[in-house]
Amino acid sequence: MAALVKGINARIRANPVLDYVCSTHFWGPVSNFGIPVAAVMDTQKSPDLISGKMTFALCVYSATFMRYALAVTPKNYLLFLCHFVNEGAQLTQGYRYLNYHNWGGKEKAEAANGAAGAVQNALKVAEEKAKGSSSK
Repeated sequence: MAALVKGINARIRANPVLDYVCSTHFWGPVSNFGIPVAAVMDTQKSPDLISGKMTFALCVYSATFMRYALAVTPKNYLLFLCHFVNEGAQLTQGYRYLNYHNWGGKEKAEAANGAAGAVQNALKVAEEKAKGSSSK
């Protein structure tokens, strides 16, 4: 049985593509892609949910590992791409956080919600008047 496993391993390692797919240089970044995918999906959520500290930490983390991905031998371009996408998403989230909390975005959102609420109240009053006049 050990000879069979050894033979299969030798055939896999002889093929450069299969050798790469069976390495940590491939599966590490593939499994790590969950972080940038989640960050990109979070750009569609409300900015009041963004944690400034966590966003900053993930920016530093991604920048560090982008550098690491190019410093190792052989260079791991898949890991670099993963952290490049995450860095872009985290910078976007950081901008959204600063815009909402520091540059007046929260006040603009509250004003827009207040105006929308006033319009909805006016519509309700008009509907009630229309119902009242049609029933007479």
